[in-house]
Amino acid sequence: MNLRKYLFSGIVLHGAGLSLFAQTDKPNIVVIMADQQRADLCGREGFPLEITPFVDELAYENLWFDKAYTVMPVSTPARCSMFTGRFPSATHVRTNHNLRDVYYEKDLLDILKRNDYKTAMVGKNHAYLKPDDMDFWSEYGHWGKNKPVTEGDRAASRFFKEEAVGQYLPPSLIPLEDQQPVRIVDEVLEWINSQKGNDPFFAWISFPEPHNPQQVCEPYYSMFSPEKIPALKTSRQDALKKGDKYRILATLENASCLDLEMNIPRLRGNYMGMIRLIDDQIKRLVEGLKAKGLFEKTIVVILSDHGDYCGEYGLIRKGAGLSESLVRIPMVWAGYQIKKQAKPMDAHVSLADIFPTLCTAIGDTIPIGVQGRSLWPMLTGREYPKNEFSSMVAQLGFGGEDVPLDEELTFEQEGALKPGKTAHFDCLNTWTQSGTSRMVRAGDWKLVMDSYGRGELYNLKKDPYEIDNLYGNATFANMQNELLAKLLAWELRLQDPLPLPRSRYHFRRHSYNYHFNN
Repeated sequence: MNLRKYLFSGIVLHGAGLSLFAQTDKPNIVVIMADQQRADLCGREGFPLEITPFVDELAYENLWFDKAYTVMPVSTPARCSMFTGRFPSATHVRTNHNLRDVYYEKDLLDILKRNDYKTAMVGKNHAYLKPDDMDFWSEYGHWGKNKPVTEGDRAASRFFKEEAVGQYLPPSLIPLEDQQPVRIVDEVLEWINSQKGNDPFFAWISFPEPHNPQQVCEPYYSMFSPEKIPALKTSRQDALKKGDKYRILATLENASCLDLEMNIPRLRGNYMGMIRLIDDQIKRLVEGLKAKGLFEKTIVVILSDHGDYCGEYGLIRKGAGLSESLVRIPMVWAGYQIKKQAKPMDAHVSLADIFPTLCTAIGDTIPIGVQGRSLWPMLTGREYPKNEFSSMVAQLGFGGEDVPLDEELTFEQEGALKPGKTAHFDCLNTWTQSGTSRMVRAGDWKLVMDSYGRGELYNLKKDPYEIDNLYGNATFANMQNELLAKLLAWELRLQDPLPLPRSRYHFRRHSYNYHFNN
């Protein structure tokens, strides 16, 4: 089909009330989300250890992205965006403390209910969802299952709350069968097996790991012992070059983790071990779907909400800046109608694209106010405008002025640090989250800007760890200007259209939320 004709046919005016799609047999949907898993620790991206062998194989046999981004490297804003298709600047959820402020017209659950889906959430929520929103709800957190059922659940909860709140360096005392990813997959498979009738189902499988405390049991603890792990290519000295927020976070981590430099190798090993444990549980889940003949009838999406430094810059967890380690996420699509592509898709995509893609996949219309775009044409091997996916942005900050460390406010007063307890610190705090910054990625290049006009420019192919800031270098002025124009265009595009004009004016948009036609 001619691309221009295709795009013209996809233009809709709000108020027409028509869907361009018709589908009688709707696919099941399984969204598998890890918490704080960075994108590059996998074989398909060249990591030398077998950390995600099953998901790598699934990616090669289906479709995956190596330029997928979170909307913000903070759990609650990211998760709210996945369910609404809206960026944090539009949802009003720019921190973990703004759940009640979420703003949207219709979300994924509204569309699923309209299409008679049975729904389940098993794992970590940390979005605005409530138990009554789902047909089945079983919530887990970083401190155990919210409503423990088995003695193993109760023992795990005691362990998290009493011994592993900040970090846990020895082999975990929680046996494999009671580790949360295992219990979560147990429950999901049991729920899927209980489904009767012809209604399609949606399951959000949300692992609280590999988020800290990054405890991990054997055999995964020994799989990634420090002597087996590739050495870091950055250090704390690199963090100190990257600006005040990194320096403040480093100061906070030093105050809370007195032996951090010595412990980073073991913490990295625990983090990687938990990712491998999750990979094995994803394998068990997918094999369970295949055993019931459901895999080819199910859209399976595997991703995370954001990343983790994992020792990069001598830091752990997250907090400062928009480095690739924090904003780039794994994203694999498999199952129903997904076209195989062993190499990564050459497209920049976002966590906000999940909801509109699923709308299209089940034959419904993308709601007004959604800012993400449908990936369904590219996922199914059809034509799509390449320019639409030539760049992507991410956001950070709750606004106002940057808060410096020399204010009278202390880490302890603010609540970012619990004195006398190891690793009891909150990397998301007044200092690291204050102000406003934005990033744009296009091809090998990346630009970060803040509200003071301070910029960072990196060639990610030559400088993947973002150490050599080229912003202001005359040699790269053309690229800098090109990225500034892309970032400004994205900022204008992401201005919230809600509420729409209440009379006369017709709101025009493409049915897939595409902005470009080539």
